[in-house]
Amino acid sequence: MDVLSDLLVRARAGNTRVRQLIRRPPWSVTYADPPPLTVVATLGGCASARFDDAGAAAAPLAPGDIALIKGPGRHTIADDPSTPPGFVIHRGKKHFPDGGEVTEQAQQPSAPRTYGDSLPGATTMLRGAYDLHGDAGARLLDMLPPLAVVPAGPRTRPALDLLATEIAQDEPGQDAVLARLLDLVLVLALRAWCAGPQAELPAWYRALEDPAIGDALRLMHADPAHRWTVAALATRVGMSRAAFAARFTTLAGQPPLTYLTGWRMALGADLLRDTEATVAAVARTVGYEDAFAFSVAFKRARGVSPSTWRRTCADTGTTTGR
Repeated sequence: MDVLSDLLVRARAGNTRVRQLIRRPPWSVTYADPPPLTVVATLGGCASARFDDAGAAAAPLAPGDIALIKGPGRHTIADDPSTPPGFVIHRGKKHFPDGGEVTEQAQQPSAPRTYGDSLPGATTMLRGAYDLHGDAGARLLDMLPPLAVVPAGPRTRPALDLLATEIAQDEPGQDAVLARLLDLVLVLALRAWCAGPQAELPAWYRALEDPAIGDALRLMHADPAHRWTVAALATRVGMSRAAFAARFTTLAGQPPLTYLTGWRMALGADLLRDTEATVAAVARTVGYEDAFAFSVAFKRARGVSPSTWRRTCADTGTTTGR
């Protein structure tokens, strides 16, 4: 499994959610407590996306554009930046701006997973939500600014059209189909964003472009519990030990085993929070022979013991790992 796929799989918490929104101008919807990552795509008509912070600029969305929006900042999707909010969505409930709750009847979908009716001049959008969590989720989100807009392109548009076709269907396995299609849209959008000149990418992602260093990263992600050494990694990618260590450090921003230790600690932190596995079992899963060695490394990296980390996450409901 490649590194980006590994992060996507490990970062997912619960099911993805995708809905189709059809609105006739003027319209505006504010999301008061959005998830860690929201995917918004304009199928027809135009829209804008902005954070509600003072001075935040609105990003226009043309047909086929995809916006990747990081939570938990309050943001608004509208036909025009000047349109006042018509609804505020908070913890799954829809409210009017004055706080009045929208009636249950008014919130019913007009078709499967579709809200609004097709009318002349209406804007049609897809909105998907990802409950990314943990260190894997944090690393994935580090690839993006708070709001990234990916212009319509020949690779993303067919995926959007297929998702739009499937979203209105109500057949067995439909939720699984939609989740996979939303993943496809997200990955294509991430690729397009990362290939653009505006992207400020983490060093590990840039390092993937190098054939040898990219292979080394894939090896470590594929089997983090393996007893990797710099010499073993260098041999696997066809380089001398010294040349490999120097190139890896230059491209990834840290030495190979420092990266590996950081990834092991990230995996360990997520396992401690998300599973009931013993510290010893977690230690073996991420490449340590016993709980003591893992605990020493974990406390050095996180400042607390594994048991304290687990207890704190349970007490506070922590979902991100940094």
